[in-house]
Amino acid sequence: MAGLACGCDQNLKSGDLAMSVNTSPSFVRRTLAKLSKAGLVKTATGKAGACWLAKNAKNISLLDIYEALDAPRAFSIHGYAEQKTCKVSCHIKAALEKALAKTQKAMEASLSEISLAQIASDVKRR
Repeated sequence: MAGLACGCDQNLKSGDLAMSVNTSPSFVRRTLAKLSKAGLVKTATGKAGACWLAKNAKNISLLDIYEALDAPRAFSIHGYAEQKTCKVSCHIKAALEKALAKTQKAMEASLSEISLAQIASDVKRR
């Protein structure tokens, strides 16, 4: 998304984006499909296929991107079975879920305040 927002090329190909972040074009295409479904990018298929932002980078928050990609939560709780003889083991998940839900909400609030345009601006300044 930063590559598209920086305007290095108005119609980038998935291979170009993949090379810039050292991954495979197929991974980029899968990611672009999610972003397209969320209305954040537009794509053209075929030999001359390309992608571009669907709206102004100022109107795309990092939260929009995070949600479009169905990214994992900031923290996760283990899935180990409870040890019935241990009070901590029986109640730690519920205690952590409350604390981590608050952390997740704070992180998402922070992401909502940062636009893709701000990220692109920071990239261009460096």
